[in-house]
Amino acid sequence: MIRVLYFAWLRQRTGTGEEEVSPPAEVHDLGGLMRWLSGRSPGHASAFAAPAQVRMAVNQEFCGPDHPVKPGDEVAFFPPVTGG
Repeated sequence: MIRVLYFAWLRQRTGTGEEEVSPPAEVHDLGGLMRWLSGRSPGHASAFAAPAQVRMAVNQEFCGPDHPVKPGDEVAFFPPVTGG
């Protein structure tokens, strides 16, 4: 199982802040996980419709779409963070 957390508008679009998923064996990285999650519901598809607008982290470390994922990981998806 992979624990997936959604923040801000991703939470609104998916309709959940957190879920545990078991993606198929061919899902090896964050990009693949996003594509797979997009097929779960229309809300998920909307959340990941513009993947360049989504930031991600694995086990609380920022990473890119080619970062590997495995059972036991915590994955977070969130919008770009701005500061000032």
